[in-house]
Amino acid sequence: MSAAAVEEQVTYLELSEETGSAHKFYEVRLAGTDLTITYGRIGEGGQARSTSYPTPEKAAAAAAKKVGEKVRKGYAPAVRGVRQPRAVTRRAIASTRSTARQAPVLWRFRSGAAAFGIFVGEEHAWVGNERGDIYTLTHDGEVTGRYALPDGVKCIVADDWWIYAGCDNGKVYDLGGKVPRVAYEIAEDVDIYWLDIHDGVLGVADERGGLTTVDHEDEFQWRRKADGREGWMVRCDADGVYHGHTRGVSRYAARGGEQLWHTRTEGEVLFGWQERDEVFAGTSRGWVHRLAKTDGSERARYRCDAAVFSCAASPDGQYVFAGDNHSSVYCFAADGTRLWKLGTGCGSAYSMQYRDGRLYIVTTDGSLACLDAGATAVRAAQDGQLPRAAEVDAAGWEPVAAGGELETVAAGTVVAGAGVEVECVQEGARLRVRVVSQGYDAARRVQFPKDIRVAGARYLVAEVLESGTGGFYRARGEIKRLL
Repeated sequence: MSAAAVEEQVTYLELSEETGSAHKFYEVRLAGTDLTITYGRIGEGGQARSTSYPTPEKAAAAAAKKVGEKVRKGYAPAVRGVRQPRAVTRRAIASTRSTARQAPVLWRFRSGAAAFGIFVGEEHAWVGNERGDIYTLTHDGEVTGRYALPDGVKCIVADDWWIYAGCDNGKVYDLGGKVPRVAYEIAEDVDIYWLDIHDGVLGVADERGGLTTVDHEDEFQWRRKADGREGWMVRCDADGVYHGHTRGVSRYAARGGEQLWHTRTEGEVLFGWQERDEVFAGTSRGWVHRLAKTDGSERARYRCDAAVFSCAASPDGQYVFAGDNHSSVYCFAADGTRLWKLGTGCGSAYSMQYRDGRLYIVTTDGSLACLDAGATAVRAAQDGQLPRAAEVDAAGWEPVAAGGELETVAAGTVVAGAGVEVECVQEGARLRVRVVSQGYDAARRVQFPKDIRVAGARYLVAEVLESGTGGFYRARGEIKRLL
C-alpha cells in the first residue's frame, strides 16, 4: 500500500482551567507507522515531534498510551478553533512617573514594546521585548543587530560564552549564531515566569510556584513546588538553584533538588539577582533582601519607596541598585544606606544590570537606557544638571527571524581547521549529536540546537567547547549543514 493510501487517525484534546495557567491542546496524529504529537497553547501552532515505529501496531499502541496519559491528567476531546486563546502571562504593573529628579541618562533606545530582557556583556548590551524583538547595541548605544522571536521575550541570560532568550512560546533560544536557534523546549505544562542557566543546566520558575530543571539535552532533572506562587526569581550556580516567589526565597541543591534553606521576605519576591556569594530579592513591599547563599541568612536589606520590580549589584557588592514601579531607580551602600534616588524618565525598570560604572535598565515603555552611575554625574543630576541623552535609532535594521533556513556547504570544499564536524544520530526516540572530527571524545554528546537536528545529517560548527563539568560538549557560533 502506498504512503498516500494510509488512513490518518487524529485525536485532538484540550485542557483549559477557569483559573491558573492551563490552557493547552494535545494532538495525536497516527498514519501507519508514523506518530506525530503536537502540543502547545490553545490558538497557536504548537510544537511537533514525530516518531516512526517498526509496525503500525506498535505505533497505534504508543498513540493510545499518549492519549490515555493526557485524559488521566484532565484533557478532554475538543474541536480545534472553538475555544479561544488565553492571554500570555504578563506582569501587571501600574507604572507612574517618578517625582524624583531625573537620572543622568547617557543614551536611550526605544525597542517598541515593554521590555523584560536585558544582558550586558563585554561588547554588547542586549534588549528583548514583549513583541519578540531582540536588539544588540554597543555600550555607547549603537545598534549592531536585530532578531525576531515568535513570541514575547521573558528574559535574556548568559551562560559563559552563550546567550539565551526565554520566550513566551515555551522555548529558549540560543542567540550565539547569525540565526536564533531552539536550545530548550520547556515542558508543555510549565508557564515560564523566569529562567536562568548554569553550565547548560536550565532552571525554570513558573506561575504556580514550580521550579523545574533540565539538562543540556533538554531532559528533565527534577521539579519542586514551593509554598508560594509566581516565581519571578530563579538564579543558578554550580551548587544551587535559588527560587523566589510569593513566600520568600529557597535554595535547592543543584544536583537532586534537595531544599537546603528557605527565608521569608517582606512581601512577595518580584525579581532576583545574584553575585558569587549572595542573592538579592526585590519585593512587593519595597525591600531588597541581601541573603547569604550558604544558609539564607540576611546580611542587609535596602528600603525603597514602592514595590521593587528589579535589582542588581556591583560585582564587588559595594553598591546595590533597585527600580520601583514609580519609575525611580535607587543606589544603596552595602550596609543599607540609601545613596540616591532618581527618576528614569522612561518608565519603570523591569530589569537592570550594572557594569563599569553604568546602570543599564529596560523599562515598561520599551526603552533600554544607559545611566551614568558615577558619583560626579549623580551629584550633578541631583543639582539639576544633566547630560544630553542621545536617542538611538535602529532604522534600516531588518530582523533575523528564529529558525531560518540553515546554510549548506559541500563537504569536499571545507578547508581544514575551518570548523568542527558533528553528526546527528538517532538513539531510541531522541536525536543526539556527537563530534566526528578527530581530537574529541566521540562518546560525549553535544549540546546542539534542537530545531535543526536531522537523523544522519552532518554539520560544520564554528567551535565545540567542553562544558564546565567536562561531561559534554557545547556547540558555539555559526552552524552549517554539510552536503
